[in-house]
Amino acid sequence: MNNNNHSSNHNSNGNGKSLSSAIGIPHHQHPSYKWWVLVNVMFGTFMVVLDSSIVDVSMPTIMATFGVSVDTAKWVATAYLLALAVMLPTSGWIADRFGYKKTYATALTLFTAGSLLCSLSWSITALIAFRVLQGIGGGLLMPVGMAIVMREFPPEKRGTAIGFWSVASAASVSLGPTLGGYLIDNFAWHSIYDINVPIGIVAIFATLVIQREYQSQKTRSFDLAGFISMALFLTTLLLALSDGDANWNTGGWTSPFILSCFALSLIGFVAFISVELNTREPLVDLSLMKNFNFAMANLVLFIFGMGMFGSTFLLPLYLQNGLGYSAFQAGSLFLPLGFLQGTMGPLAGYLSDKLNPKYLALYGVVVLALSLFSNYFLSLFSETHSVMISIYLRGLGMGFIFTPLSSLSLSKVPKEKMARASGLYNVLRQVGGSFGVAIMGTLLTDRTAFHETVYGQAVNKYSPAVRNALIGLKSFAQQAVGGNSAVSTARANALLVYNVSQQAFVSAVDDDFFIAAAITFLCVIPVLFLRSRKSRLRDAASLRNNYDERAAKKEHGEKLMAME
Repeated sequence: MNNNNHSSNHNSNGNGKSLSSAIGIPHHQHPSYKWWVLVNVMFGTFMVVLDSSIVDVSMPTIMATFGVSVDTAKWVATAYLLALAVMLPTSGWIADRFGYKKTYATALTLFTAGSLLCSLSWSITALIAFRVLQGIGGGLLMPVGMAIVMREFPPEKRGTAIGFWSVASAASVSLGPTLGGYLIDNFAWHSIYDINVPIGIVAIFATLVIQREYQSQKTRSFDLAGFISMALFLTTLLLALSDGDANWNTGGWTSPFILSCFALSLIGFVAFISVELNTREPLVDLSLMKNFNFAMANLVLFIFGMGMFGSTFLLPLYLQNGLGYSAFQAGSLFLPLGFLQGTMGPLAGYLSDKLNPKYLALYGVVVLALSLFSNYFLSLFSETHSVMISIYLRGLGMGFIFTPLSSLSLSKVPKEKMARASGLYNVLRQVGGSFGVAIMGTLLTDRTAFHETVYGQAVNKYSPAVRNALIGLKSFAQQAVGGNSAVSTARANALLVYNVSQQAFVSAVDDDFFIAAAITFLCVIPVLFLRSRKSRLRDAASLRNNYDERAAKKEHGEKLMAME
């Protein structure tokens, strides 16, 4: 068979037998083969999502280790998401050209190597650079893995398959913060990346043994112009959104650097749309957007990514820097999240095959928005149960979003376009997430400065309340660490300033959660416009009943006229 033809051969050993058959793995024609493939893909999904959730809880430690602010540290997440977003659209072409199995194994190798290099990072710049390598691997893993699962399962079973696939994501969401917190508290931040290495090696071996190769019968030329223009558009826009109010950018949003980034982003966007609409074989198949459900589901995921993924780093940051939790204490609070999401995912997949998936997705969006809104009321005195309510709601909501949306958006996509569709399906969510991290990080800095100014103006040293507070703090400082009156007074002033700063930080986190909740609630609008097969059948039945009713009335009228 030539390189362009469909290949379904397993790896062969020296005796001509397939390696998978030699160790007891079912042949691809066996009914259980698709479930082995699903488990294999779940390994890669677990590793990618595990890394993202671990990084969220490690952010305060990384900031302290390298002595950087939120402005710089957020690039550890933003760079990864940016690389994901740029690579996701290329996953379809790479998988079609080189084969799905080879692409998936290569992606696992890149991600594992990137994880090892991240653990060896000697500076924040090196860490960000190696996170880009991780993102390149992750950008290929997620869409190619989904395409492999969607190809192996028949349409009527895809909802269930995606539901089980989401279990891997849910497990890593649950275990990631807890495991990451334990590793950080007991070892070092490097270990949160080392943990990916053994998982990656096992996943690579499983891929080589289990999966059959599949290559598209048609090969496309690579859209280099589309790739460059897309990378220019996304990179410069994220730079502008992330650094508009950075500490080093004294000119703010009107500085020459920020304005230049916005201008280059606009040029890249116009060039990208022009190239993709006029290229015979585009990098991003915009014709997929002619499928109404696919377009609406992608809009939902983009908005969802901005609100949900853009705010994921806020809660660990609040727990550790606001309430003084250790990394493990903060991470352990997320343990029920994965369980709830993992339980709801298969249930949502089962119900998607039985009920109208649109209403399941609507339920998930509303519950998730309520989860984010409940965080708007957090304070320096919030107790654990207040935080857990939002985490419980988040798990219940997220479990009902991805599976129904995937069922609705990909159900009518031709098999030969599945890789490109799943790539585009994931890219908009990741782009939304990277935009969300950039915007939320910038807002956190802005709102912290705003609240510090407001609270600082309210602190009047001649106010009786402030004077009483300073007297109490001075007494506390003398009893706690000793010192003369002048030293205790200085310490009391420092404690007051610190308290004002902490209160400003928590108020800024509350503002960010409120904005994230509002953004997430906007998903309700496109979800309501989604069309499901059940609703179309119901409409067709209604039209048929109306037609039958009109025909019966007409026949009855003709009979009356005949009798007269």
